[in-house]
Amino acid sequence: MNAADQARSLELAQAIASAVTLFRARFPAARANLTPWRDDPLTRAFADRETVDLSFHFPGWSPRTQCRSLLVQLRLERPPADAARRPRLLGVTIRGLTYESERWRLATVGDWHPSGSHLPQAEVVGELQRFCRDLFDLFGDEAHAAA
Repeated sequence: MNAADQARSLELAQAIASAVTLFRARFPAARANLTPWRDDPLTRAFADRETVDLSFHFPGWSPRTQCRSLLVQLRLERPPADAARRPRLLGVTIRGLTYESERWRLATVGDWHPSGSHLPQAEVVGELQRFCRDLFDLFGDEAHAAA
């Protein structure tokens, strides 16, 4: 679900803004988009309320990342309705996209390495892995941050 739609609490809005800042520190040319999904009936029917989705777009095709855009999906554990705390981050999926298709995918399960047809350069993979660790730190999950 679009990050802009999920930011219903001050805690989560701050976490989303911090995630954007963390990403832009590593990839300053990227432009953030907090509403990567269209608002139409078909898209709403498949909306996953357990994810916070944001995307980052590069000025053109990036040979280092082998894509034009990255879709970042944060899978969250929902806190109790009355809790004013930030939800726990369960996992991160990053997809490298072009206009045609998904080129690669990196998920924080298994070995945290990308898979796909056109993989990013090793230095980019390292930056994305560090970004994921920083996200786990941001959401307060030390167990995954050490991975």
